[in-house]
Amino acid sequence: MLGVTKLLCETTKTEKETACGRHSPRLLQFSQEKRPVVVWNITKQCNLHCMHCYSDSKDQSYQNELTTKEAISVIDDLSSFKAPVIIFSGGDPLLRKDIFELAGYAKEKGIRCALSTNGTLIDKEMGKKIADAKFAYVGVSIDGVGEMNDMFRGMRGAYERAIAGLKNCRELGVRTGIRLTLNKRTINQLPAIFDLSETEDIPRVYISHLVYSGRGRRIKSDDLNHYETRKAIDYIFERAIEFNEKGIE
Repeated sequence: MLGVTKLLCETTKTEKETACGRHSPRLLQFSQEKRPVVVWNITKQCNLHCMHCYSDSKDQSYQNELTTKEAISVIDDLSSFKAPVIIFSGGDPLLRKDIFELAGYAKEKGIRCALSTNGTLIDKEMGKKIADAKFAYVGVSIDGVGEMNDMFRGMRGAYERAIAGLKNCRELGVRTGIRLTLNKRTINQLPAIFDLSETEDIPRVYISHLVYSGRGRRIKSDDLNHYETRKAIDYIFERAIEFNEKGIE
């Protein structure tokens, strides 16, 4: 992962805090740790059917997924490797009934935890559980605003539920971010996504490329060409600089 604001700007709002010795465990992208973050697809099950899903996840139970005991053993191994952060992903990690038990155990082992989710399952009650579990960060996947997101996600109303999930976390003090997969259909959504980040006070936008596996393999033709990629990167740089000048991060 490349922190664009940190790359382009001499100092950022967050770096001013860290320069003064205020190293918050919530600031994953400014961690002083030099070891790699672990992204753990803890389950393949997902309540949505995203057209670009690299794991071909569906709303069904999958055989041979790790038991709680086995997952705890993995956390023990990660702790022995001194992994600083686990990002629980999927599928949707909130569909694992033991997700908060696993996060709590990881925290006991000195590992910070984050979530990568579609956000639709984060109602008020779930938001409180996430806050109580002290997740350092929740990244919610949104591939455009309104109907564009719903088309990609395979669920009508997914956008509104994802936004509600972000708000439910933010209101409880959980650091949040938007996650967007860039392709020919979503490139024109970049302005709206950055505007959403600003108006809803969402401090982070994570942008990834299309992965040619799972259902993503079926839409390879939607991947950006070199010109489109350059255009998207230029725009991302412009907005990052603009946000930094406004004191937004």
